[in-house]
Amino acid sequence: MNAGPAEQLEELRRQLAFHNYRYYVLDDPVITDAEYDRLYQRLQELEAAHPELITPDSPTQRVGGTAASDFARVRHTIPMLSLSNAFSRDELEAFGRRVQRILGDIDPDFSVEPKIDGLAVTLHYERGVFRLGATRGDGEVGEDVTANLRTVRSVPSRLQPPFPPYLEARGEVYMWRRDFERLNEQRLEQGESPFANPRNAAAGSLRQLDPGVTAGRPLRLFIYQLGGAGGVSLDTHTESLTYLRERGFPIVPDVRLVHCIDEAWLVIQAWEAKRLSLPFDIDGVVLKVNRLSLQQELGTVGRDPRWAIAYKFAPSQATTTVVDIEVTVGRTGSINPTAVLQPVEIAGVTVSRATLHNQDEIDRKDVRIGDTVIVQRAGDVIPEIVRVVVEHRSASEPPRWFLPTLCPSCGSPIVREPGDAIAYCVSSDCPAQLEERIIHFASRDAMDIEGLGEQVARVLVRRGLARSVADLYRLTKEQLVALDRFGEKSAENLVAAIAASKERPLERLLVALSIRHVGAKWAEVFAHTFGSLRAIGRATLEELTTTTGAGPVVCQSVRDFFAQPHNQALVDELERLGLRITQDRVIGALPLAGEEFVVTGRLSRLTRSEAEERLKRLGARIGNTVTKKTTHVVVGEEPGSKLSKAQKLGTPLLAEDGLMALLERHGAA
Repeated sequence: MNAGPAEQLEELRRQLAFHNYRYYVLDDPVITDAEYDRLYQRLQELEAAHPELITPDSPTQRVGGTAASDFARVRHTIPMLSLSNAFSRDELEAFGRRVQRILGDIDPDFSVEPKIDGLAVTLHYERGVFRLGATRGDGEVGEDVTANLRTVRSVPSRLQPPFPPYLEARGEVYMWRRDFERLNEQRLEQGESPFANPRNAAAGSLRQLDPGVTAGRPLRLFIYQLGGAGGVSLDTHTESLTYLRERGFPIVPDVRLVHCIDEAWLVIQAWEAKRLSLPFDIDGVVLKVNRLSLQQELGTVGRDPRWAIAYKFAPSQATTTVVDIEVTVGRTGSINPTAVLQPVEIAGVTVSRATLHNQDEIDRKDVRIGDTVIVQRAGDVIPEIVRVVVEHRSASEPPRWFLPTLCPSCGSPIVREPGDAIAYCVSSDCPAQLEERIIHFASRDAMDIEGLGEQVARVLVRRGLARSVADLYRLTKEQLVALDRFGEKSAENLVAAIAASKERPLERLLVALSIRHVGAKWAEVFAHTFGSLRAIGRATLEELTTTTGAGPVVCQSVRDFFAQPHNQALVDELERLGLRITQDRVIGALPLAGEEFVVTGRLSRLTRSEAEERLKRLGARIGNTVTKKTTHVVVGEEPGSKLSKAQKLGTPLLAEDGLMALLERHGAA
């Protein structure tokens, strides 16, 4: 028997309440945003058809979430409302018609701004001083996270004058994707579970009972609205953003003012086209009637302001099925498991594969063939499995999956050393490794050989024309013309491009050699410090460590590479073929060589990145955390937990004046 409208509504409300709790309180959602939106839309449709069944506790009548019991409760002076959503141009145009119908002859302007995917907060200032910060909570009552917000560098502790006696600003605490990835790497190294996405990482970081933990997290703030300012008279939303920026707040970027929905649509399309190239996540674009008096006239209905709407992009997460798990071999012999997925569209791209990283990740997430999984795509990052939907497993649970014991390419043993996350094929003659090494050798960041792409590299290996990277420099036009892919001109061009690559600097050759853990950064350090491949190969582990500051894992990997007879022979061969295996040493002559600086807090005369770049030009290394290797900590305003760590270790401290004097002394100010 089919359930009636009342039963359907009750079930939808129960599901949405559960998912609100998982999302807002536990920061551990079990469905994607798109699935939540579908449930919410269905509830709206049923309530519209049966308004007599709307109840005060319906999710449509309030914002999801409740204050956590671990934090003091803060009642918002003005409720922090949520926004109704549009998923198509038609729904956006319907919003425009509703606004026009209420306003009559008035044609409103709209602000268009990106919808930052973070945790909503409100900041209260008295006489220009930050006094209170709270999360949105249920929209009426939030959580007092003042102490934690004080650790976020982009939250101003004092406003720039002139400021009113009271001001409230509302915004989103979020995290850049690169910072999120580093945070997860650190958590995995420490044996902790990684966060699912930057939004969850930001929420989990801000809702820590210990502000010291929050201080160590790379949180940022964007302000999107003025909640109120005593005695200040402003006419429009965009004016209020300008006012907030002048007071010292970071404002949501690139706000556009448009005169109609057609113009708004063009801006939305532009944001959607570039969303994955941004350094942070956005999940849509917000339209707001710009004039504040018109916002008041439009008012609210239920939980939603009539004067604003969020256009939601196609989700960056989706649910699909693991069809198989395949293993590929990397250029250093790494064994890389990949999930083969039932194809699914995510953010406009069809995804059929997702990285599984290593056996530990597979075990932690308990991924099995046949599982229903949530897959995520963000930026240029390879799609990955966020979590397994265990509830969808059948009674006959699929068996656990383990890496093979033999290399799928050459049949050699696969070995995982104690303490390593990655397993490796031990053979130096593995065909799969050779293909990947040649692809990498010719890549833009290495020897930059134009015309030698992935397909050409595989053909050269499989036809026996390249048994090592050195063989590339023996290729002739006649050999290439005999291949299906080449004509006379393309063969000539490739031979010329290979010859030209002989002049690449030593640091590029070091990158190209596929030494484990040696990327562009350490290649540059080793090349500039030692000046030649032979000097690097002769250096002891202690010499590598003390002169470059590289860690023991990187240095041991370099030692292991040059200890192999076939790699020594390769260096000899590359030199005979005319490649540059030497260059001038420069790092040793730089005044701050061998020193490691950590910059913490806000500087007034330089940005943090500018300070770090100038220190690097003088030969210094820049650390992300304070360790025993740190030689100096540069301390700006509101330094956070790094200062405490430095004081505990007795690390020398350098104020901004001292930093500027140091830079000036060495001509880098």
